[in-house]
Amino acid sequence: MEHKQSLEHSSLPLLSLLRDQDRYGYEMISELERRSDHTFQMKEGTLYPVLKKLEAGGCVTSYPAEANGRTRKYYRITQRGLVQLAQETAAWERYAHGIHSVLGTTPG
Repeated sequence: MEHKQSLEHSSLPLLSLLRDQDRYGYEMISELERRSDHTFQMKEGTLYPVLKKLEAGGCVTSYPAEANGRTRKYYRITQRGLVQLAQETAAWERYAHGIHSVLGTTPG
């Protein structure tokens, strides 16, 4: 049975995607699913509130740009966003280490 994980309210993967390059919403959804080998999915109804919160917190900025003949809203990570990404990554790594310790498994 195939199981996809929902990433509700998660800024970590979005900030990580934006570290690589500026992206528009649907591109982030597609890239997240592709990079996770279709394990994770994020719907627009989850994505845009997270992006709005990140923008309000100064972690991302947005701007309109033309793509494939359409004007899209692109998002760019800020210096504050890079700091938050580093903090969230470190917290996730501590959490994953703890889970692996409990399970008696090795990461990777």
